[in-house]
Amino acid sequence: MPKLSEVAVGDVVGSTTVHLTRADLVRYADASGDQNPIHQSDDVARSVGLPGVIAHGMLTMGLAVRVVVDWCGDPGAVVDYGTRFTGQVPVDAETGADLEVSGVVGAVDPAAGTARIDLTATCGGARVLGRARAVVRLPA
Repeated sequence: MPKLSEVAVGDVVGSTTVHLTRADLVRYADASGDQNPIHQSDDVARSVGLPGVIAHGMLTMGLAVRVVVDWCGDPGAVVDYGTRFTGQVPVDAETGADLEVSGVVGAVDPAAGTARIDLTATCGGARVLGRARAVVRLPA
């Protein structure tokens, strides 16, 4: 785990690309109980104005924070995490989708012993999460 004294604003904490398939969406739907058909049926998704099946927002959010957890090494160190959903992750039946995530230190609070990590998440070059921020408690 990084030490707070070694962390500075602007430090890159990591990046990753997660490939999503329709099978991943089915597994997430089964685990979460979110069986909304826009995550499984192109016909239903298109009938409500979507380009086709899209990934669950909470799945996207959960995958994005992995960059932070991988960096700090302890999911319990994440004391706050929030985002706004600004776009969809369309998951093609044949090719799937790539979610690209990167994180950078946005703020350090020595008094609180925390660092704020600002995340960028895109799919197909378009941002899908806005103001995605995780606060991590780090040792001095």
